[in-house]
Amino acid sequence: MTALTQYERLEAPAVWRAGPEDQRRDVILSLGDATLVIYDGAGRPVGHWSLAAIERTNQGCEPALYRPGPDSPEELEITAPEMVDAIERIRDAIQRRGPHRGRLRYYLLGGALAAVLLGGIFWLPGAMVHHAASVVPAAKRADLGQRLLAEIRQIAGQPCGNELGQKSLERLQTRLMPPGGRIVVLPDAVEDAAHLPGGIVLLNRSLVEDQDDPTVTAGYVLAEVERAARRDPVELLLENSGAVTAFRLLTTGDVSQSVLSGYARSLLAAEPAPVPDLPLLTRFEAADVPATPYAYALDPTGETVLGLIEADPVSQLYAEPVLRDSEWVSLQGICGE
Repeated sequence: MTALTQYERLEAPAVWRAGPEDQRRDVILSLGDATLVIYDGAGRPVGHWSLAAIERTNQGCEPALYRPGPDSPEELEITAPEMVDAIERIRDAIQRRGPHRGRLRYYLLGGALAAVLLGGIFWLPGAMVHHAASVVPAAKRADLGQRLLAEIRQIAGQPCGNELGQKSLERLQTRLMPPGGRIVVLPDAVEDAAHLPGGIVLLNRSLVEDQDDPTVTAGYVLAEVERAARRDPVELLLENSGAVTAFRLLTTGDVSQSVLSGYARSLLAAEPAPVPDLPLLTRFEAADVPATPYAYALDPTGETVLGLIEADPVSQLYAEPVLRDSEWVSLQGICGE
């Protein structure tokens, strides 16, 4: 049997030399299943070459010269076309099945490029949004907040602000808000409360007009302050608007008014993000405001806000009033004539 199914037996004459200094000898080659056997004139085997290791040393030239391996001194000179063709076909088949030099490198390079591409698609936009938000200065944040507020005015109407009510609102700001923060009471549109870049907290008028206690109003303000601290309002704006807006902010330092207009509408319609109890209770404690009234305003049964009620760090009996009674009455009338 031979390595090629079309031949039961294949033999051909050749010239063999054991080494560069040795004499050339006429031999007979016999193609086997895995080896090329070399016989001398007397029919004695003088060599067995592995078909998988045979190399041609003069590709494309005649007569064909072969050696049994890269470091072997032996050499065969073959002129029989049928034997040369058979050996070449076997060599081609072995090379196709064997490892290809550099192929692993190409696979690794292709995989790396694919990873970079996928990273660019899925990671880069989020990274750009985060980076753009992180480098926005305080003055620009305030500007974005004011421009968003201008858009919200067109939807909700002019913010409430008669003289006495505004003074009470400023006292509430001083008590609850970080430095530079501002509370704006709106006649409509916002469900309960929301926040904007630049430290602006929006309150629906119902949170001052329909409450018996300013402690509830204070709770909504503190919850929005905590939400703004947990998620950068500028980053939320850019996430909503997309990587193109983030790129424009990085390159031009500005956001188009049309983008702000669209975000203002989505902001007013959005559900407030949940706030974990522990950091929120820490804010209530720092402001000396009881959390229980706010908790019952969220859920009159108390079932879903039990953590705020049971772990309330401030006693309602000993807490400093959020506002004096006269100030609270003035604040409740902030949207009046």
